[in-house]
Amino acid sequence: MELFQASGLTCLLIPTAFFVTFVLLLLRASGRRGRRLPPGNLGLPVIGETLQLIAAYKTENPEPFIDDRVRRFGAVFATHVFGEPTVFSADPETNRFILQNEGKLFECSYPRSLCNLLGKHSLLLMKGSLHKRMHSLTMSFGNSSIIRDHLLVDIDRLIRLNLESWSDRVLLMEEAKKITFELTLKQLMSFDPCDWTESLRKEYVLVIEGFFSVPLPIFSTTYRRAIKARTKVAEALSLVVRQRRKQCEAGARKKDMLGALLDGGGGSGFSDEQIVDFLVALLVAGYETTSTIMTLAVKFLTETPRALAQLKEEHDKIRAGKYPCEGLDWNDYKSMPFTQCVINETLRVANIIGGVFRRAMTDVNVKGKGGLLHFIPYGLYDS
Repeated sequence: MELFQASGLTCLLIPTAFFVTFVLLLLRASGRRGRRLPPGNLGLPVIGETLQLIAAYKTENPEPFIDDRVRRFGAVFATHVFGEPTVFSADPETNRFILQNEGKLFECSYPRSLCNLLGKHSLLLMKGSLHKRMHSLTMSFGNSSIIRDHLLVDIDRLIRLNLESWSDRVLLMEEAKKITFELTLKQLMSFDPCDWTESLRKEYVLVIEGFFSVPLPIFSTTYRRAIKARTKVAEALSLVVRQRRKQCEAGARKKDMLGALLDGGGGSGFSDEQIVDFLVALLVAGYETTSTIMTLAVKFLTETPRALAQLKEEHDKIRAGKYPCEGLDWNDYKSMPFTQCVINETLRVANIIGGVFRRAMTDVNVKGKGGLLHFIPYGLYDS
């Protein structure tokens, strides 16, 4: 009888706790709805218009989400996505004003649901001197000597390794993601492809899926799965960081990004948590963006036979002067002017970053196109 009473009480408390949480979320959202915002539609309570945005980005043409609202409300409009009321700006003058006033009226910030996946020490969320220091450290691994002596060699080796494993049917986007992830891990932590790296990549896929989901673990299996995967990724990377820190203390150092972070990156040391969050963000960023550009380059070349023929001619000329198994070197890389044109044109045509988030540090009046005045309240996100 006591067991039955306890079970009954538990069954009563669980839905009650859920109801209280849902009411608190509704109250929080309704409080924000009372603010003076640009014209727009905040959608459903709590969820807002997140479902519409996700549905649009799962199609071949995600722009209608923006285009439809621009037609209805203007180039600057209010909506509610990823758990936060947000002002979207498709107005060049407004965007220029926001970016010119970063650190004064606006700051780099992302909705809490995305921060939960990125980590509080992510490069995307850093500000001030710490951001400059981490950005400088990242850029130092993209200089010509690093590319010539390490990156180019690793790219050639990993591409050959993956090409050998391809069968008759290849899903190019998936293969591009796999190659990009393996290359990023090699540059960050000196790991070659193995069972551990593939297991880590599978967890990363789940984390990335969580970025475009309803950010409520109660309602969204995808977001709940992403949070769990993020925990697993952080635990795996934390173990690597601890092991490498011990090796550094014993005098064994590696010249990779993790080694530089453990050395302090030219300043005071970083904690294990800071390093893990930084690594998570870099892996997420490189995994999606670089692989997408690689895939789109192939798509555009397939649609432009003359460009494809000229590219092959340039590559065949370089290959003709080398042994069958000889890799590319720095001189080969510098002898590909048309290849560089293909890359630049792909980057120009394929805008893979649809927008960035900025948070208003105070109430801001923004004058947009045609002299229209837009009000962005303190704490609100602009995308």
